[in-house]
Amino acid sequence: MPDAGFQLRAYAFIDSMQPQYAAFLGSELDGDVPLAGMAELWLELAPGSEVYNLLDIALKSTLARPGLQMVEREFGVLELHSESVDSVKDAGQAILAACGLSVADRLKPSLVSSKIITKVNAYQAQQINKTRKGSLLLPGKSLLVLEVEPATNIVLAANAAEKIADIQLVHFNPFGRFGRLFLAGSESEIRAASEAASGAIAALET
Repeated sequence: MPDAGFQLRAYAFIDSMQPQYAAFLGSELDGDVPLAGMAELWLELAPGSEVYNLLDIALKSTLARPGLQMVEREFGVLELHSESVDSVKDAGQAILAACGLSVADRLKPSLVSSKIITKVNAYQAQQINKTRKGSLLLPGKSLLVLEVEPATNIVLAANAAEKIADIQLVHFNPFGRFGRLFLAGSESEIRAASEAASGAIAALET
């Protein structure tokens, strides 16, 4: 039985970070810098302040490296990564054991919305470029905008899309109520990316 004091909102494991995805994170995370090819784990849980103790437990018992420790209004978010897949998995198990939880206790994720915009207008591209932190969105490209809940699961969608399609990672945000992902590319590549991203979320629902 899960500990009644904890809620596991998201448990997102990535076996191999893709180049654009890893580069984006490396520019954003405050902790240890992740590199392409590393394994990674994101957790989102409540109460948020528990992340301090849980991260300490994981670091004391494994070789995983911390990239992020953050408390939002109600939830805490952790990111851990390593060249060793086993180290990341062990870190996740140490955290779950400390909480009295299992992966099966995570909230069922939902794909809130998914929209493909073809041949993006030049003015629209500039509006998006003002807030993006990844690749520039060029006029005429197709754009995928995808939202998931809980927010942290968006990392799975971003990495899965880059694995399968030749796209440009424009931006993603794994914090807040909804996680959002923006990808650009040719229409055919964006449709392939959309299927891969949606599939990564759907795989967590079973």
